Amino acid sequence: MASASVVAAVAVALHVLAAVVWIGGAFFALMALRPASLPLEPGPRLALWTRTLNRFFAWVIASIVVLLITGFGMIFVVFGGFAGIGLYVNLMMAIGIVMMLAFFHIYFAPFRRLRTAVGRGDLAMAARQLNQIRWLVTVVLILGLITIAIGSSGRYWG
Repeated sequence: MASASVVAAVAVALHVLAAVVWIGGAFFALMALRPASLPLEPGPRLALWTRTLNRFFAWVIASIVVLLITGFGMIFVVFGGFAGIGLYVNLMMAIGIVMMLAFFHIYFAPFRRLRTAVGRGDLAMAARQLNQIRWLVTVVLILGLITIAIGSSGRYWG
């Protein structure tokens, strides 16, 4: 039983850290970097965002891997399988999967087009792609904050 407790403690810690990296990064991008970058000329602003998102998205991919491994690991080690999980775990998992799908859409569609447009110097197209990314990241951020609230309070729902 002690080994299950150690696995659970490590899994929860890694799960929370991965969520903090992803959702904290989204919060930073929208609430700090975006307003701070608005005074920049379009060329430097779009180049900054492309470089920033390129680095951040690598961390998001790593976070998703950790979230999936630790989440499903806890389902089987802590809860004994899907039959043992509560409503809050089901909600976290469902919202998390929607968030992951939204991220991969961002990564493989508007972000790819943003990089291409910045590389070509097509600032109008790049700006449109960045705006689409901003709206989608806003949705992911809201879903992430809801998921964090569910995950941190769910075990006390009764």
